[in-house]
Amino acid sequence: MIKSKEHIKNFDTIFEDVKFTANSLVRLKVLAALFDKPQNIKTISDKTGIGYSSVSSTIHDLELKNWVYRERNKYYLTTSTRVRIENVLELDQTLVIINEFFNILDGHLVDMIPNESVLELYLLGKAYLMESQGVDVYRIYKFIENSLSDSESVKCIMPIYYDPFFEVLNNLISENKDVEIYVPQNLLAIFEEKSGIKTLKPFDEIDSFLLIITDKSMILGFFMDNGFFDQNRVLTSKNKDSLIWANNLFENFKKGL
Repeated sequence: MIKSKEHIKNFDTIFEDVKFTANSLVRLKVLAALFDKPQNIKTISDKTGIGYSSVSSTIHDLELKNWVYRERNKYYLTTSTRVRIENVLELDQTLVIINEFFNILDGHLVDMIPNESVLELYLLGKAYLMESQGVDVYRIYKFIENSLSDSESVKCIMPIYYDPFFEVLNNLISENKDVEIYVPQNLLAIFEEKSGIKTLKPFDEIDSFLLIITDKSMILGFFMDNGFFDQNRVLTSKNKDSLIWANNLFENFKKGL
């Protein structure tokens, strides 16, 4: 099992295969089902909850790339595909995470997560999916505000504007605490006018996801397919591996600007 990028052999030559696999949650779930054992389309659909037509289309794409083959109405992973899964994607661990966190991944804009970070998804194994209850629709925002208030250092990719967040960040800056904030270019003027923060760094809004890293915890949130930020659920963790993953994501994000 791969535990660091140093153990990934021939990364450059397999990167396109990794990208093909990682950029579709449906594809990942289908591969995970076949990694467990050969199955037909109906069984995969029933076990994963993915519609029959989506499974069928995905299987067809995988056949065209010679990742799977059909035998007696069941689909099998090719030997080379199984090697890719075992030696490149950490798919067995990654899919446990994806299944656990499906509510924040399915129907959300996640394709902007760099592939380097997709390769390290197994580090999020001890993260926690926090979801708002109907009686407290601002639970997530309150949690973020409290996490920021309790921090000694903060790194943010902040694609949304919410006054209490920036009040806290202003206070941290006034206390000479280490704060690094990236905001979307299309909201930069609003942030500068209303937040009072002078250390804002712009990025292209198409790369939007919420990432907050403090000295104690990480928080990750996504926009939904309809373009609205999902304020009802975030991934969060205080686990060391999760913080490593979040910090690597932050650096990968900066490299892509």
